[in-house]
Amino acid sequence: MYMHYDTKMYKVFTVFNIIFVTLIGMLCILPMIHILAVAFSGKAAATANLINLWPVNFTADAFVETLTNRNFSHALAISVGRTLLGLAFFLFFTILTAYPLSKSEQDFKGKNIYLWFFVFTMFFSGGLVPTYILMTRLKLINSIFALVLPGALNVWSAILLINFFKGIPKELEESATIDGAGRFMTLLKIFLPLSLPSLATLSLFTMVGHWNSWFDGMIYNTKMENYPLATLLQIIVVQQDFSKITADPHDLADISNRTVKAAQIFIGAVPILLVYPFLQKYFVSGIVVGAVKG
Repeated sequence: MYMHYDTKMYKVFTVFNIIFVTLIGMLCILPMIHILAVAFSGKAAATANLINLWPVNFTADAFVETLTNRNFSHALAISVGRTLLGLAFFLFFTILTAYPLSKSEQDFKGKNIYLWFFVFTMFFSGGLVPTYILMTRLKLINSIFALVLPGALNVWSAILLINFFKGIPKELEESATIDGAGRFMTLLKIFLPLSLPSLATLSLFTMVGHWNSWFDGMIYNTKMENYPLATLLQIIVVQQDFSKITADPHDLADISNRTVKAAQIFIGAVPILLVYPFLQKYFVSGIVVGAVKG
């Protein structure tokens, strides 16, 4: 049984699919284009709401003000550091958790006990108040580790990686063992290279989560200079507190609060968007197919 790609119904479905995907793409791209147009527009046009998808009275003052603002640049640096550190913690703990739990009961005695221990945490968590008390007792308030340690091990991601490890042919591991490779060498040389699609996907979700997370940055920091970028933008966009975007009131005489806010939103979205093209090539399946002949 095979599919006919030259039938009328298939062609209609293809056209419908293209139109649907195009509309979804426009819904994602057009708001970003509008924000960029506002950021590059003059104060009068932005205040009068005359901007659609093209800048009016083109000027880059909003971007200059944003990039030279100490609060914004410091928050941007904290977000970059948090994302990289959080990704490193996530990969380290998730891989070391998933690898042994992907083994059979014969290879890892008591595996199911450990597995159910992790699964239990998916349904019952400590809650916000106990977690805050824990962070306080550990003296992690106003520390970047308060932002990365609670999410260092995501059980759902670990389960996905466990299932991926289970799909790797056991013959590959046996061949490595015959050649004298130990557990860690097998993990580094066999499992991780073959798991790049899964690791890339999970890493992308982790980076986006850390980059966009603002609530923990607010509750675990009592000083504004420790806020990550998402928390700072939440204060500016949602709470409409523009005192954080510029230190010199004279600057706001030439630019609009709206253009500065648009510039900050766009700059805040760009770094994580730049990651997608580099990870896109790993979003494939079936990398293990054909790895073992026979």
